[in-house]
Amino acid sequence: MRKKPTIAFMYDFDKTLCDQDMQDYAFIPNLNMTSEEFWGETEAFRKKNYMEGILGYMYYMMYKCKEKGIPFTQEYLRSLGKNINFYKGVQNWFKRINQYGESIGVNIEHYIISSGLKDIIDGSAIKDEFKKVFACQYYFDEKGEAVWPKIAINYTQKTQYIFRISKGIYDETDNKKVNEKMSERVVSYQNMLYFGDGITDIPCMTFVKKQGGTSIAIYPKGKKSKVTNLLLDNRVNYICPADYQEGSDLDALVKCILQEMKLSHTLQLKQKQQRSRESKNAEAKN
Repeated sequence: MRKKPTIAFMYDFDKTLCDQDMQDYAFIPNLNMTSEEFWGETEAFRKKNYMEGILGYMYYMMYKCKEKGIPFTQEYLRSLGKNINFYKGVQNWFKRINQYGESIGVNIEHYIISSGLKDIIDGSAIKDEFKKVFACQYYFDEKGEAVWPKIAINYTQKTQYIFRISKGIYDETDNKKVNEKMSERVVSYQNMLYFGDGITDIPCMTFVKKQGGTSIAIYPKGKKSKVTNLLLDNRVNYICPADYQEGSDLDALVKCILQEMKLSHTLQLKQKQQRSRESKNAEAKN
């Protein structure tokens, strides 16, 4: 067991770190459409063609750009990231919480597990804060244009990335090692925090909570009712306003959780050392 525990912070992206879907900031306005128009058309297209939801929106984004004469390239998608509006305190959150973790003797790693687009996230102001971003991706042809979804992560598939983080297997295409039994995990489930915002995060939030980790549902100011049922239905450990600033409720809550995780790790370490001493003493007597 490591003397300094590693704590994994896992975040959904849309409406968890930022206040809208990532497409709503620039992609949809560039189509001269409203959010309601785009997502309404996307849902109608998906249902008409019996298409899975994530694949449906990924296709429809390509389709609408082609219709409007907008080159649907990796460069274009990454340019959209700079328009994302993050909740208060998000951009300073990672450095501050890492420093706090260091001060109490824990190592914190940050991950994104999103059904949104990795390239838009990679163009955002917080792209360098994460050890790994797990999100949907396109295959781009020799002209640099997207032609096919190469990774699509729906809401239930998001849970597999918790396994990958726990085992330290970050290659999304490696479906062998992620299913192999491991004697010791890189991050124990008890040392995981999952931050989500609603129904699309239920599989991840429920899994982390059941495994002894902590799930936190984030809600915008004045919209507590959006996540209340998640707490009442025992899907999450806590609900908290979407304010990541120092001194906020979320800041205080997470620091308390980190202290508890550190204490739990210390107790487990002492128990293991005690068992080891007892075993050696028994061997010596024999």
